[in-house]
Amino acid sequence: MAEKPQSGSIFGVPYNFERPSVGRLLSSYWQPGKGMLVEKPFGIGYTINLASWRSWVVLGVVAALLWNERQGADDVESVEDDPVEVIIDD
Repeated sequence: MAEKPQSGSIFGVPYNFERPSVGRLLSSYWQPGKGMLVEKPFGIGYTINLASWRSWVVLGVVAALLWNERQGADDVESVEDDPVEVIIDD
């Protein structure tokens, strides 16, 4: 029986199931000169390249949205659910 490949791509999506090492993990998340997305060190798909300034902008936007959502959740708890009267005019 032929041995299955541990890394490659399927339909253009990369995969890598080789045992990850610390060096490979660190070097995969910091690749200067590459784009914002790079291949994951283990698993299927892509991950963020922390050497790209665009990645830091995306992380900042996500953090701001999460912070805003949590601030809004505190306001929603104070609103009581009162019944609403609906009038249908024919």
